[in-house]
Amino acid sequence: MKVSVIGCGYLGTVHAAALSSLGHAVTALDTDKGKVHQLSRGGVPFFEPGLEQLLAAGRQAGTLRFTSDFADVADCDVHFLCVGTPQQKTTHHADLTHIFSAVDALTVHLRKGSVVVGKSTVPAGTSATLLRLLAGTGTELAWNPEFLRQGTAVDDSLQPDRLVYGVADRDAGFRVSAVLDEVYAPLLAKGIPRLVTSFSTAELAKSAANAFLALKVSYMNGISELCDGVGADVSALAEALGLDSRIGGRYLSAGAGFGGGCLPKDLRSLRAQAQNADAQSLAALLGLVDDMNTEARQRIHDMAMNMCGGGLAGRSITVLGAAFKPHTDDVRDSPSIDIALRLAASGAKVTVTDPQAVRSAWLNYPQLRFEADTLQALRGSELTLLLTEWPEFCALSPVDAASVVSRKAVLDGRNALPADSWRAAGWDYRGVGRGSSNSTVASPVRAGAAV
Repeated sequence: MKVSVIGCGYLGTVHAAALSSLGHAVTALDTDKGKVHQLSRGGVPFFEPGLEQLLAAGRQAGTLRFTSDFADVADCDVHFLCVGTPQQKTTHHADLTHIFSAVDALTVHLRKGSVVVGKSTVPAGTSATLLRLLAGTGTELAWNPEFLRQGTAVDDSLQPDRLVYGVADRDAGFRVSAVLDEVYAPLLAKGIPRLVTSFSTAELAKSAANAFLALKVSYMNGISELCDGVGADVSALAEALGLDSRIGGRYLSAGAGFGGGCLPKDLRSLRAQAQNADAQSLAALLGLVDDMNTEARQRIHDMAMNMCGGGLAGRSITVLGAAFKPHTDDVRDSPSIDIALRLAASGAKVTVTDPQAVRSAWLNYPQLRFEADTLQALRGSELTLLLTEWPEFCALSPVDAASVVSRKAVLDGRNALPADSWRAAGWDYRGVGRGSSNSTVASPVRAGAAV
């Protein structure tokens, strides 16, 4: 099929590459000509494992091209809307400016019988507005929410957990479902579950899922405080909870909390929708989850201050991690950066290191020092904080690290380090919610991972 992807941000670039690999002729469009030029020449604007190779394969096969001209997508059968819907600057609502602008620009180039498919995360009711914008074009509208996770987005695109089609009504559902079934035929042949729903259900699917994951993370951070208060170990407790088939072990890690460009935004957007719909109990719950996530960051700051004897002024601190999670260079709403800024505001001299995100962060945070080399970043450090659980950091030799720091003290903000190995190398090791294990008990198997 001839397919267009409108928007070459994180979602759009990954989706375009994935559709190309499924055998479609894909034209990806973005109004940022610099980004289009970079992608056309083989560059990738952000780090995502496997994406560079997938893009190269599409370009080499001639099934993937990039443009800034809406006229170049006029002959496409299907148009995927993949533009950003960030949080508004003054409210918790989603900013839909980009999606409305994209549809306005696309409308004059749509041919009768084509299908416009929304993938961006939007509030319930957005499709109704877009239907009015598309009136008279002879096109159909569907909503096909994305469920990508940064760091595994390529696999999530080619081996998704489910496909959701939001449709206007029964008749339209048959028509657009047939088109989307053709788009995703190789995935459906693998037995990927497919669910056809109303527009509003599909529009809520991504934000509801993300809010639930945020709830699990904040719940465990709350439990970690209880564990410290009663001498329990939150990591062992998470393992016990994870073995319950009703709960599952993912997203049960206590620590610095969640961040990134999706979970916080989607949580707040769902809360705003709940308030508008007078679902006050849900709105209050989601607000509490958001507050607990912020408190988790302050708690790490306070633990660091305690490990430095009650004061941070002039203390040299190294933060392992700048990205909000491993396997990405995204520092949007990163707990690591937020905590580093809090430490710097308290007078600490903070150095941040990361395998991928140093370049993304250093221009925006001049009050922090960034160093790409881990051991160089640790040189002279009086306190080390693990805040993004990159495999490189989790496998760091405590002996090698001890040879360059000025004080062997580590705060494991993700409960990801082998505590016994660090203690055996002479380190003062502290975890989050580890209770008595902060002094004696061995680390259990981790039950989850950061979002």
